[in-house]
Amino acid sequence: MTARAAQVRSRLMTDQIALITGASRGLGAAIALALAPTHHIIAVAKTTGALEELDDRIKALGGAATLAPMDITDPKAMATLCRGVFDRWGCIDLWAHAAIHAAPLAPADHVDAKDLSKSIATNVIATSTLIQYVAPLLGDTGTAVFFDDPRAGEKFFGSYGATKAAQMALVYSWQAEVEKTGPRVVITTPPPMPTATRARFFPGELRDGLSSPDEAAAAILAELPGAAQNA
Repeated sequence: MTARAAQVRSRLMTDQIALITGASRGLGAAIALALAPTHHIIAVAKTTGALEELDDRIKALGGAATLAPMDITDPKAMATLCRGVFDRWGCIDLWAHAAIHAAPLAPADHVDAKDLSKSIATNVIATSTLIQYVAPLLGDTGTAVFFDDPRAGEKFFGSYGATKAAQMALVYSWQAEVEKTGPRVVITTPPPMPTATRARFFPGELRDGLSSPDEAAAAILAELPGAAQNA
């Protein structure tokens, strides 16, 4: 943690700070709720109404959130967000990146160019941009959490599988680069969950045997020593 960050943290005496990108639903929302009793949640997503619903649930748990209805593919918006976080808190303790664009399934020779471009912008370019912007806020003691979904090479998963694999290649490189210096970069593969994204991929799937996002969030946070102690 930089001297500036330590000074701001000491002055404000805040709870721990968790930045959740893709916080409006699914696993992102579940992680935000699991951390709400002990972390101030910075919730980022495009859907304002869903963020407001999340805020109500966080308040019901006795927590507090800062809502950031933003598009992560807008680098200026992300720069403004991270600058605002620095000015208010100086640093963050945890970043969970759950934002993803799940392009419709299609054969490789029928991939829609707009869907592929949006997949690249959201899953690859925005992730790279956010790593650059968020890394200084995490310092050497924070934790970044990413969620793998290895679909590369599966039939009909061309856009999603290729861009998700590219995203994780970036993350694995960052993880190796900061292994000795921090921040801690955690990569986990959540269990199948009855989310809207999975429903688009497997519309006729029986959901009784799937893990709930709340269960998955609890298991993921249990792997993080700091979060597990406080969540």
